Amino acid sequence: MSIMLLVACSWFVSCSTDDDSPNFYFTTLDVIEADMPEFFELGKTYDIDVLYYRPNGCTYFEGFDVTKTTETGRDVVAIGSVLTDQDIACTEAMEEVVATLRFSVIYTDEYHFRFYAGDDTNGDPQFIEYTVPVEGTNL
Repeated sequence: MSIMLLVACSWFVSCSTDDDSPNFYFTTLDVIEADMPEFFELGKTYDIDVLYYRPNGCTYFEGFDVTKTTETGRDVVAIGSVLTDQDIACTEAMEEVVATLRFSVIYTDEYHFRFYAGDDTNGDPQFIEYTVPVEGTNL
């Protein structure tokens, strides 16, 4: 997390002393699917592959915003940054990219994940949902 903060802060520093406005902004990225295990084991950490859309060549993955909604409920949003430099030509090709979410299992109840998948035609957020049971709770 501190590396992301360092990178984000360094982007605010411009090479030109004439322009001190940021050359990027943050955006949400639409998740297509997540490769969830059939079950979690208590006390283990998992690498969860998350497939998301990269809308163009000027959008870069920055990380995940994970919000705890209940003890074992998590809303997950993929976050990207979009470069706004006028001198950069961006490809318009949309591509599917995989990023890894590291997740540690600390509760015995099943986990409920909601991955942000974009907004519908009415502007309402859509989610892809997964429920993963926890095994090994008789320790």
